[in-house]
Amino acid sequence: MWALVLLPLFLALGGAVGLWAVFAIAVSNNSVNLTEEFPYISTCGSYTPQSCAFSQICNICCFLAMWIVVIRYQQILDLGGGRHANTASLVLGFISSIGISVLGNFQQSVAKSVHLLGAFLAFFFGLAYFWVQVWLTYRAEPSQDRRWLGPLRVIFCSICSGFVLAMAILYNTGNRSASAVCEWVLVMSFFALFSTFAAEFRLIDCHRLTVQNRGTAQTQNNAVHSRASDKIV
Repeated sequence: MWALVLLPLFLALGGAVGLWAVFAIAVSNNSVNLTEEFPYISTCGSYTPQSCAFSQICNICCFLAMWIVVIRYQQILDLGGGRHANTASLVLGFISSIGISVLGNFQQSVAKSVHLLGAFLAFFFGLAYFWVQVWLTYRAEPSQDRRWLGPLRVIFCSICSGFVLAMAILYNTGNRSASAVCEWVLVMSFFALFSTFAAEFRLIDCHRLTVQNRGTAQTQNNAVHSRASDKIV
């Protein structure tokens, strides 16, 4: 199902282009001054009119990320990978996605504490999600994909880990411009990690959501038990 391949690619490319567009608008209308310091992503999105675009981009990324997390969870489930790790990845992915929406809708200039909470959920839980995906790559993926997907994800996860640590240290030591550069590299690396799911999604034949009524489920269970009894007899 090649349509699903476009989902992570659209998230990665659309999110990256959208954030850099917000940066360009902020520079062009003098919301940020590059001669003073290099701005954080949230600083660029704190002022009108680009704040509206920033919120919308984050909401779209939140929705797409949740969709990707669910599809990836179902794929690993069908492949018979680590069940507990797969469930943990689902929870981590959902929390990280919610963090993206929170930081986008509560701008730094309006509700800084809530914005920082959203950033914490998005970055740290997102990083944990992708490290679990590294483990699942070696656990459930076919060998031909595992050989290059595993090392690629390890590289990008290591980059994210290093830059999230560097961003926090530089921010606390007053090096805001260097910390902001680390944030931009970190976010672009997250987008790159999402884009790697296109390799696995190309193997999916179909994806659909089904709802089973309680009465239907009971009828099917009775039929299964009936067939099992006939075999015993």
